Amino acid sequence: MHLVQILLPRADNAGKPFAKQEFDRVKEELALRFDGVTAYLRAPAEGVWRQGADEIVIFEVMTHEVDLPDWQRRRSELERRFRQEQVVIRYLPMALV
Repeated sequence: MHLVQILLPRADNAGKPFAKQEFDRVKEELALRFDGVTAYLRAPAEGVWRQGADEIVIFEVMTHEVDLPDWQRRRSELERRFRQEQVVIRYLPMALV
């Protein structure tokens, strides 16, 4: 089993917040594809790096297999939709207890 996380900014590079519908769309797409999703939307995390900081939201799905080409296509689409140079999608092995 794997846990896949998608980190998305709450606002574009000019500081304009993305519409709630954009995040709802991501949530619905993931729920349909993976039979469930956890979305951390209300208490955004803060991403900090050398060039600045962003408030981010996190989506998580659990899956038995990680289809890397599918996730790479999904990442490219999210980069386009959220006008980002790079969207972080990461996966970790996990086990249920």
